[in-house]
Amino acid sequence: MKIIGIDTSTKFLCIGVFDGTKIYDYRLNLGKNHGSLLFKSLKQILRSINLKLKYFDYLAVGLGPGSFTGVRIAISVAKGLAITLKKKIVGISTLDIIAYNALNIEGASFICPILDAKRNLIYTSLYQKKDCSIRRIKPYLLFDIESLIKMIPKGTVILGDAVDIYRDKLILKIKDIKILEDDFSYPRGTSIIKLSQELIKEKKFTDVDKLKPLYLYPKECQIKR
Repeated sequence: MKIIGIDTSTKFLCIGVFDGTKIYDYRLNLGKNHGSLLFKSLKQILRSINLKLKYFDYLAVGLGPGSFTGVRIAISVAKGLAITLKKKIVGISTLDIIAYNALNIEGASFICPILDAKRNLIYTSLYQKKDCSIRRIKPYLLFDIESLIKMIPKGTVILGDAVDIYRDKLILKIKDIKILEDDFSYPRGTSIIKLSQELIKEKKFTDVDKLKPLYLYPKECQIKR
């Protein structure tokens, strides 16, 4: 099977491609330019490996949480491709994707991604390493740092773009944690592909009409027309 995975919930444009044999991983810091460059970048990537969109079997997309506009860009493109090419699609939380980055870290029994949600809040969840994958053991949460500290067990691996904001407090308040460097803090194409392979194997597809961004802020805090 061949898979294309995309995520635009952070400042990085993240694209993963699986051609049936090999995973290709692309990540580019575009800031807020995802809308104008996502499809163009995808076509250039496929051209470089001599593949066309119509040859792919499945699509995977990051659902957020993250940038309000960024999340919608990836989902809109994924929906358009799924409908046009008549392909099945899997939606994956960006928190799951980032947590998967830490799968092969030594001693990573528990993994906690923390993403900056602004307003002194973070997006987070908690995962446990299980065999060769991860299992989410907490819901997706919008937390302040003190609530997070109460939730994290000793020995947890922590990663994400909020690490630099709260590093000192985390080290002071939680024993035996391991904080990963920036390279682990954002979605990776490889992680999107690996997680999507698991979901596809289990036939956990998402109906295109029901594919929606994962927003953790209450509705009254979101942008309204």
